[in-house]
Amino acid sequence: MGYLSLYFDVTDKNVFILGTGEVALRRAGRFLDKGANVKLAGDNLDEEILAKGVKLVKIHTDKSEDNCQNSDYFEENKNIVKAEVEKSDIVVIATGDYALADYVSSIANNKLVNRADDPADGNIIVPTSFYIGDVEFSIYTGGKSPLMAKYLRKKIQKIITDRDILEIELQNYGRELLKNKVKSSKRRREILYELLDNQNIIKLLEDENLSQAKEEVKKYINNL
Repeated sequence: MGYLSLYFDVTDKNVFILGTGEVALRRAGRFLDKGANVKLAGDNLDEEILAKGVKLVKIHTDKSEDNCQNSDYFEENKNIVKAEVEKSDIVVIATGDYALADYVSSIANNKLVNRADDPADGNIIVPTSFYIGDVEFSIYTGGKSPLMAKYLRKKIQKIITDRDILEIELQNYGRELLKNKVKSSKRRREILYELLDNQNIIKLLEDENLSQAKEEVKKYINNL
């Protein structure tokens, strides 16, 4: 598969999620946090998720034997979800109703589709993702081991220090100062490496003294 890691602005994009279970709610929360318009299809949602702006699309989810054999239920659900798929930019399939999941997948060919139970049947992946400070980390094992994705997340969280996060902000500060001082991008990069290895600055960041570290960076650049 030709998946490429990238970040996509979902602000005001219409996201339709088939399902209201744990995975569906987790996906919904992530899209909501980034400003998307989210609808979930199922029988009910709790007040907490509704208060965040999610809209519920009511479909039949009774899986008793009688209803599973009732084609009217299935046809009605098909009509409901088809209308929602057509209005959506992104479709997420996260339901145990595999017949309906297959149907939604079959009609969403021109959409961005994430299928939780069968990622290969979609064209986008929603990887394990987490923040340390303002830095986002994403892990994708190619669908081989969600468990290992969680394990690797814990290892990364242990490795990244507070100093690393402060260093990112400090490097950004230095980059902005250098844009007006040094024309050569190669030379700017060299100076940023020098700042990264500066022992005085390292000590200040270890003491979480970002403001003084910025003063050191400013002084260093002004003296170039």
